[in-house]
Amino acid sequence: MKKFFNYINNEVLIKAANLNMANLSLRIVAGILISKFIAIYIGPQGMALVGNLRNFLSVLQSIAISGLYKGVVRTVSQVKDNAIELTKTLSTVFYFGFFSSVFLAFLCYYNAEFINDLIFSSNYNYSYIIETFAIVLPFYALNMFAFSIMNGFSKHKYLLLINILGQILGLLVTLLLIYQENIDGALLGIVITPALNLLITIVGIAFRKSLISSIKITQISLEVLNKLSPNMIMALVSAIAMPIVMIIIRNYLIDEIGIKAAGYWTAMTRVSDYYLMFFNSLMALYILPRFSEINTKSAFRKEVFSFYKTIMPVFLVLLLIIYLSRSLLINVLFTEDFRPVENLFGYQILGDIARVLSMVIAYQFLAKKMFTHFIILEVFLFIIMYFSSIYLIDDFGLKGAVMGHCLSYFMYFGIILLLFSSSLFGVLTEEGANDN
Repeated sequence: MKKFFNYINNEVLIKAANLNMANLSLRIVAGILISKFIAIYIGPQGMALVGNLRNFLSVLQSIAISGLYKGVVRTVSQVKDNAIELTKTLSTVFYFGFFSSVFLAFLCYYNAEFINDLIFSSNYNYSYIIETFAIVLPFYALNMFAFSIMNGFSKHKYLLLINILGQILGLLVTLLLIYQENIDGALLGIVITPALNLLITIVGIAFRKSLISSIKITQISLEVLNKLSPNMIMALVSAIAMPIVMIIIRNYLIDEIGIKAAGYWTAMTRVSDYYLMFFNSLMALYILPRFSEINTKSAFRKEVFSFYKTIMPVFLVLLLIIYLSRSLLINVLFTEDFRPVENLFGYQILGDIARVLSMVIAYQFLAKKMFTHFIILEVFLFIIMYFSSIYLIDDFGLKGAVMGHCLSYFMYFGIILLLFSSSLFGVLTEEGANDN
């Protein structure tokens, strides 16, 4: 345990406390409050519909910014002192993101009924929610563009403050809408909250007025797009495939078992998201930068097993506590109507353990830009999750959805171990120890 706290204090918390912890904690609290309001005022049926809308928005928002966020942050930080390259980067990303988001907004607006039937089925008519989302989508893209620029310029304090204010504003508006309008309010709140973060854009421009003059349509560069394209593809595959699979599985649950069952499964995935947020943040802050610096197999092996020995025991203890207190958690996070969720914790937690074990090693794909390996493995994961979940739902009902999640990530982990077996378990010669 002492080793764990030394690891956290020395490597992670200094960065995380300054950049991410306040925002992360607020996100978790906001998510819990919104889930509680949905449970009280809407119930399992509403939870299922909200889940589908969230997944759909996640896909469209990722496409709107073309998976550019992380690539822009990295590129801006590299060229911020080179006026010519900075102008090319900002101009290319801005206009590419602007035109793609506007085009996507028009598609959504004029196909709102078709999209409604896809994500809500013809039994519900929330076309106006899709139309509202289409209107605010370009604002979301603009916000993310400004956010990535400020991040690239290391304006972390401003980002943190703006993000916290945006989170609070979005939370209050969403809770008020749920209280007044029930399911319509919940769906509308989810859609308009990203647009409320327009403060990010305004403040970003205020602190970097000189950047506005750098954005010129004549400075669009295909070279910049080509440089960012691998990150774009990786980000899009990861951000699009999983939400689509979740929508398909949720709709299958609705058709085969009922909308309440889909709501129970959505509630379980929400709980999973809450406790995984912290560990995802730790890995993004520490593992990815650390792996980028590693150039030998021996260092890679040491880093992976160090994480397993220090972080994983604490993660396992946390998950054990969550599992043992699942009945209490349902009372706190949801309502008595969600009692069936209690039977889903076991397989969900086992799958999340395999997921975290896999992610630690899989970050090597990103750090070393192993794009083809990453995409093939991600696609495999989503295909296996779809087929295993559908098959197991047919045999075991609602529990089959979390069983599919568990099976998919254990298979994913097994394949990753095979791919990196020589680095993790092989005998390292002096020559092999120095290979990437």
